[in-house]
Amino acid sequence: MDTTKEEHSDLPNGKISQPSHSLKSYVIALRPWSFTASLIPVALGSCLAYKTLARFDVWIFLNSCVIALSVHAAGNLVNTYYDYKKGVDHKKSDDRVLVDELLTCNDVVTMSGVLYIIGCIGFVLMVLLSPARMEHLALIYFGGLSSSFLYTGGLGLKYIALGDLLILLTFGPVTVLFAYIAQGGPLSWGPILYTVPVALNTEAILHCNNARNMESDKEAGIVTLAILIGKTGSYILFAFLLFVPYIILIFLTTQLSLWFVIPFLTIFYAFRLEKMYREDKMLSLHKTTPKLNLLLGLCYITACALA
Repeated sequence: MDTTKEEHSDLPNGKISQPSHSLKSYVIALRPWSFTASLIPVALGSCLAYKTLARFDVWIFLNSCVIALSVHAAGNLVNTYYDYKKGVDHKKSDDRVLVDELLTCNDVVTMSGVLYIIGCIGFVLMVLLSPARMEHLALIYFGGLSSSFLYTGGLGLKYIALGDLLILLTFGPVTVLFAYIAQGGPLSWGPILYTVPVALNTEAILHCNNARNMESDKEAGIVTLAILIGKTGSYILFAFLLFVPYIILIFLTTQLSLWFVIPFLTIFYAFRLEKMYREDKMLSLHKTTPKLNLLLGLCYITACALA
């Protein structure tokens, strides 16, 4: 008896897609190389709670990491799905999970849903573990969850030149404040102010990516900040995002503690990235900027811990 294989219609151009169950495909789809953008703010918020309140619970910290990573990874998958559906991802794109049919759209949607569920389970567990008020935790958690979806889903803030602002807030004040409050800290401006160097550096990752994809994004009919300000403006903004954190560190070193000189060890790497941008080595820049984010973040947290 003949059997007909079920065809998947979730790919454009009438292509037939068979679901892939390769572990490597799922790992690629999650973009684990971007996870430092979540883990560094969580570690910073927990460090600030320990330094200012003498409070640190390792289980709360680990749960904060799970929550942040789950929501971040789910947001990456949502980004992959909507970029593909809107024609932003194509044969020259870095994100090739759907373009090369490593996974189907259904695979990506299902995995993102599972990760959001894991994040919500982690939130429920956090309510039980943390001394913080539930409404405070809920306000920040669901704000971060909404941001991870709305970046490309729903309103699609990325496509109307608001993605940069969203990323700046999400991987700065929102994540740091969640980790800080979860350890028992109060709602305050203090932790938020300490997030600025890390948040600016994280935004540099997104901006160099958008600057590299300027032409293809125009063809897809979307608008990013890089497109609005042009090539020269994008270079100036990238330099601003790279070096303003070090200006803030000068202030912290002179006014608070000499330990804040530690992150200056990474400034030579920042100059290297700025030179790469001027020389239009955008593909390499996209891959190396996250390394500065990791190094600067670790040095900055070390300085906060020792100060």
